[in-house]
Amino acid sequence: MKKLFLVCIMVCASVIGIKADDGSRLWLKQQTGKNAQVSTTDKSVSPTLILAIKELQDAWSGEAIVLKKQKDKRLNKEGFLIRKNGEQLLVSSPSDVGLLYGAYYLLRQQAMGQPLLDEVIENPFYDTRILNHWDNLDGSVERGYAGRSLWQWEELPDTVSTRYEAYARANASIGINATVLNNVNASPEILSAAYLQKVKTLADIFRPYGIQVYLSVNFASPMVIGGLSTADSQNKEVNRWWKEKAKEIYQLIPDFGGFLVKANSEGQPGPGDYNRTHAEGANMLADALKPYGGKVMWRTFVYSPEDADRAKQAYLEFYPLDGQFRNNVILQVKNGPVDFQPREPYTPLFGAMQHTETMPEFQITQEYLGHANHLAYLAPMWEEFNGLVNPTSQKALSGVANIGTDANWTGHPFGQANWYAFGRLAWNPYLTSEMIADEWLKQTFNTDSAFVDPVKEMMLESREAVVNYMMPLGLHHTFAFGHHYGPEPWCDVPGARPDWLPTYYHRADKEGLGFDRSSTGSNATAQYPDSLARLYDNIKTCPEEYILWFHHVPWTHRMKSGKTLWEELCYKFDEGVQQARGFQQTWDKMQTYVDSETFNDVQLRLKIQALDAMWWRDACLLYFQQFSEMPIPYELERPVYELEEMKRFKLNIDNHENAPHGFK
Repeated sequence: MKKLFLVCIMVCASVIGIKADDGSRLWLKQQTGKNAQVSTTDKSVSPTLILAIKELQDAWSGEAIVLKKQKDKRLNKEGFLIRKNGEQLLVSSPSDVGLLYGAYYLLRQQAMGQPLLDEVIENPFYDTRILNHWDNLDGSVERGYAGRSLWQWEELPDTVSTRYEAYARANASIGINATVLNNVNASPEILSAAYLQKVKTLADIFRPYGIQVYLSVNFASPMVIGGLSTADSQNKEVNRWWKEKAKEIYQLIPDFGGFLVKANSEGQPGPGDYNRTHAEGANMLADALKPYGGKVMWRTFVYSPEDADRAKQAYLEFYPLDGQFRNNVILQVKNGPVDFQPREPYTPLFGAMQHTETMPEFQITQEYLGHANHLAYLAPMWEEFNGLVNPTSQKALSGVANIGTDANWTGHPFGQANWYAFGRLAWNPYLTSEMIADEWLKQTFNTDSAFVDPVKEMMLESREAVVNYMMPLGLHHTFAFGHHYGPEPWCDVPGARPDWLPTYYHRADKEGLGFDRSSTGSNATAQYPDSLARLYDNIKTCPEEYILWFHHVPWTHRMKSGKTLWEELCYKFDEGVQQARGFQQTWDKMQTYVDSETFNDVQLRLKIQALDAMWWRDACLLYFQQFSEMPIPYELERPVYELEEMKRFKLNIDNHENAPHGFK
């Protein structure tokens, strides 16, 4: 009878379906209304402590909890300790926000069905764990694929969206403690009095969750909104203007974090306009913020044509300035030396700047990895970076956010996993991609191993699949011009800079493929430490995942598999297609474990991804075959279209019309 009852429940559940879920609750889906016993020893209860108490009272179903604010030599200011104390749990921290983080730790363990250890001590690894929003004041989002900007500037400060607090809560639950509200291509208007009032409203909402607000600033702001005739960092009036602006900001927002600056890059103004160095420009802003404890995060994403190899240019521009920056300046460096490619070696500025703080900049939004259409779990990419760049050399970590007004925040339901993974790795860079995927799946969906194990495997494979069907073996930047979505290895735009075009990077010719960055080419390998420089410089020892990044490789070069370069390329592209199809098969088996809305959404996106993978494979192989003049191995699928047909496809990125393979 009992077995019959269980079978009936299972059948009914599959027929009725799981309750629809629009994804708006993210990974915070625990049942509330528990009325747990939670108390505090603190005489004064701050808004942050109130939040910690409320989170536990609502969702905790275990023993009574005592929250205690106290110093402990084992803890930094945001760390926490949890230990069993008789019939109670004691959560202690030097700060209220540490207690809040402890509360979220307990709820995470409960949601995952994990038992508590007798004692838990956790400290965040990075001091600053910050999201960068590339949101514009008109509500658009540069490289945003999940709707419009969360920040409804036209309604602030009078009208406040409930999503602002939900955003802060989600960030706090994974340990993110700072946010840059606006695009690095910044409008000077963000520093106007009217907009600072709007920023203050957001800062007031975020503060109880331990989140500091930063702003991207335009270097020419003293001219545009200050009425000055120059923005020269050595001009006294310009210095005075920035100091007065800093004072104005801190009077409104006492815990304001500081400025993020993109200068002298892609048309943005900067100190170079006045023959000043990046250090001189950054130091002027740092001096204005110094009295208030503010920081300047100065981006190194520059590619002035000082060298024929774009991958070398940031190093060439910043390395000579090492030691010249104020101690409240941090250089924000993209993880790779070109631009958020599916796979890049690390930027050699990391480790080279011995007397200047640096911080990695990851891209959570998938500008070069299929936007919000492709499943690309990015924790393996960041874990790969951490394996090469020692995290102990950094005090801050930034990620370009993938968040918008879509109900599920990130467009692709699995895009939430990248937001989550960034926060968890910012808290602890030694967590594995598998651990984080396991956490996210169990909190977001369910803890059934029949669901978690295969979907986790799919996630862990997804980034490598994207590399395979887009740009294997170190290929990079073979994207369509402008939107960076589909393949255009043949792309040629009259008047465009050479280093905006794919042919600059892949250098395909009759002899071979790839950019020679060895000592016989651009010598970019010399920017790396000696051990890596030697490894990368020799085609025989260069890791094959980077071989076309560092070498122009003959088509007949024998790879480790015994295949020629051309054959290996064909197999890698095809492997990516097969992996994408495998994701469809895996997901189709998960229908009974997921609500229908989410299931259908992911299913459609995986179909698009598989079609796109074919598009990438066929376009690239047909194009490169012109140079190799070698056949595609007979056992692999043949391209559906001819090359000239594929060249005529023009993707309308707004509605994806006129793309190949029936892509819509």
